[in-house]
Amino acid sequence: MELIQETPDLSAYLAADEVIDHHHPVVREAAAQLAKGATDSYAYARAAYEFVRDTIPHSADSGDVRVTWRASAVLEQRTGICHAKAHALAALLRAEDIPTALCYQRLAHDDGGGHVVHGLVAVRFHGAWHRQDPRGNKAGVDARFSLGGERLAWIPNAKSNEVDYPVLYAEPHPVVLGALKAAPDRPYLWKTLPTAL
Repeated sequence: MELIQETPDLSAYLAADEVIDHHHPVVREAAAQLAKGATDSYAYARAAYEFVRDTIPHSADSGDVRVTWRASAVLEQRTGICHAKAHALAALLRAEDIPTALCYQRLAHDDGGGHVVHGLVAVRFHGAWHRQDPRGNKAGVDARFSLGGERLAWIPNAKSNEVDYPVLYAEPHPVVLGALKAAPDRPYLWKTLPTAL
């Protein structure tokens, strides 16, 4: 699948905003800690990915009902769904000048009842975009950081009307962000997450 930049301006994928708030002290501190052990930007990107994937539990896996959406809050509270974790990873990567986009998939619910939009990121290295899924591994999910072929949590199945959306967004999709901001807790969010973009 060919990934399509929403905007040709690469600097948009380095910007800080209300959600990807990489100017926030919590994000800066986490980035500085991760950068200490990294020999280059690739090593940093991998470390940031593994940090978000492995040390911030997906709230559905852990049973946490809190809803986070701002990168600094995800890092501070150590919880979030896929979209929140993607925001946190994007902030950590942009904090170290690595262009990072938000991207999405439409996946069938585990129980087969309908669809939901899943969030992940794409990083730019060597003139190309590479999608990464920091959702967090569990039984049946083995996502890894990779620039040599995707190692995502899920591969959409067209027979189930699942979709890889090709657009690389500089900011969170407004439909996704609206659902996150409006949700008082995760059970509510589960009923209001978008089913398509």
